[in-house]
Amino acid sequence: MSVSDRAPADITHTTLSVLFLALLIVATFWVLRPFVTSILWATIVGVAAWPFFLRLEGWLGGRRGLTVAIVTAVILVVVFVPVTLAFTVIVKNARSVSTGIKSLESTALPGPPSWIEQVPVGGEWIAEHWRAFTALDAQQRSALLTPYLQRGLQWFAIKAGSVGAMLLHFLLTTIIAAIVLAKGEVARDGILRFAERLAGHQGRDAAVLAGRTIRGVVLGVVGTAVIQTAIGSVGLFITGVPGAPLLGAVMLFLCLAQIGPVPVLGPAVGWLYWSGSTGWGTVMLVIAVAAIAIDNIVRPLLIKRGANLPLLLIFAGVIGGLIAFGVIGLFIGPVVLTVTYTLLGAWVARRGPDEARL
Repeated sequence: MSVSDRAPADITHTTLSVLFLALLIVATFWVLRPFVTSILWATIVGVAAWPFFLRLEGWLGGRRGLTVAIVTAVILVVVFVPVTLAFTVIVKNARSVSTGIKSLESTALPGPPSWIEQVPVGGEWIAEHWRAFTALDAQQRSALLTPYLQRGLQWFAIKAGSVGAMLLHFLLTTIIAAIVLAKGEVARDGILRFAERLAGHQGRDAAVLAGRTIRGVVLGVVGTAVIQTAIGSVGLFITGVPGAPLLGAVMLFLCLAQIGPVPVLGPAVGWLYWSGSTGWGTVMLVIAVAAIAIDNIVRPLLIKRGANLPLLLIFAGVIGGLIAFGVIGLFIGPVVLTVTYTLLGAWVARRGPDEARL
């Protein structure tokens, strides 16, 4: 048989093989589609907890089953319970939010402090709108706040209806994370071999760096959110702001979503000044500034501990991933940019035969 006779057969064989593999990949994804989000979250949790898991297993004398049980319980206590309680507080207080907003209709609001106008950026604008709002009567104030109140209550109602699905999702993620940790070496070696087959030694290095990036981002995002929420919540409690547990729960979600504590602490400071508690308002303002500013100090340090990469690359991945994929994109985005950055850097640094002769 000549080469020309074998060529059509080889092309047909290759084409059918590629089509079959593509069909198999699509079918596999279609079957696993309901579990993709849980698998991604479980992988992130497993990668982030792996060093602690191995250390704990050593302390327990190599008993893998007991270690998995303890780490799973820790995940439930540290992640599942606080988030569930925070969400429950928000949903339960949805009706009280409506009552609290309506009580502002009959509340006499004081004018802005004199020092507000002296603020270099936006001070006059804030004072002007402050006076305009305090000048409104009860009906006008109600008409101004009602649209925002309705949208907020609609959001609460939607989230209240999905509490069951959220709890199921978290439980499924925890179960998959426990399986990933129990078979951690098998999963790790499989991923590293797959990466090495795809891109050689650089692919293996990129996979290892991706794991470190996940740990760094988890440590940076979650750690910073917890610290900011703790500082802000202490300020809300000591200054006597009503609904401090509710506001703290909302602040935790906002910090995890990379919005920050400003939407909670800013209105709290304004309410204290409006109610005439100038001293407590100043205390809350100082605490709010500390909680907001600590994000720029703590998060880079925590991320650097996990992955020694350019912070611009990490933050671009965090923000871009959040916009593209939602909350889970906080971790997917940096990993994608890290792998791209590593492989591109290795390709650029590689010297070809012509360059070697120069």
